[in-house]
Amino acid sequence: MGLGGKIVTYYEGKWHEGNAPIIGAADHAAWLGSQVFDGARQFEGVRPDLVLNCQRIINSAEVMGMISPVDADTVFGLCEEGCKMFTPDAELYIRPMMWSKEGTPGIIDVDAESTGFSICIEELPMPKIGTFSLTTSPFCRPRQDMAMTTAKAGSLYANNGRIMADARKRGFNNALSLDIDGNVAETASTNVFTVRDGEVFTPVPNGTFLNGLNRQRVIKLLLAEGVKVTETTMTLDDFDKADEIFCTGNIAKVMPVAKYQDRIMPDCPVTMRAREIYWDYSHSRYRQQDVA
Repeated sequence: MGLGGKIVTYYEGKWHEGNAPIIGAADHAAWLGSQVFDGARQFEGVRPDLVLNCQRIINSAEVMGMISPVDADTVFGLCEEGCKMFTPDAELYIRPMMWSKEGTPGIIDVDAESTGFSICIEELPMPKIGTFSLTTSPFCRPRQDMAMTTAKAGSLYANNGRIMADARKRGFNNALSLDIDGNVAETASTNVFTVRDGEVFTPVPNGTFLNGLNRQRVIKLLLAEGVKVTETTMTLDDFDKADEIFCTGNIAKVMPVAKYQDRIMPDCPVTMRAREIYWDYSHSRYRQQDVA
């Protein structure tokens, strides 16, 4: 699935132009879904926290029962190399992937040592702010005893996809999804925050959604700015009463919600401050590979 611009693909020791084929028809991943990925960004010449994305792809593979054929430093170096094939100001989506080629004989679990590895880097413009709309979804997130929710696994995204499709059918960009206890987890593709009386709130990680890297970074940056951030169990009522709502994720980094349900959201000074300090961090510190 190309996203619209130039693509380069790393596979089996070399770079290929375009959307190169990487998975065989008989590969375990092709019919049993044993694939994980991660996503990072280049924008304005920077690639914030790329090293963390490269570490997480290794962790996701391990959760799925795979043994990574490369270490995080190798993934990082290859991603840096691939980005140099584009202009310095290109807006890029950087996606390392791993999948199982084989299963154990006659059984559906993976052969841990048959892991394939690829990197796909695509041109993808950063979304503009000001029109992002959010609704609620009738579909829930699975619990950690129902799915491998601690991995960034492609198989989890079928549920995310129907959340997104339902929201778009109703005229929205995305939707809040609940866990099976009725508490807000995240959207179909991002972590989510509210602001009320100057304080920031976000659902506490409970195993039903990824504690996103951008989420973690924004929390740290806000706390360093003296903004109170509370991770807590949240319901839809908390969003109905919010002064501001914003999302964090790889595609847009920090995205203010302009419309929630039928409500046009007012000015969002805390959200815009969060976005500003994230941009400042990205330009001044990303090369340090800060994992604190």
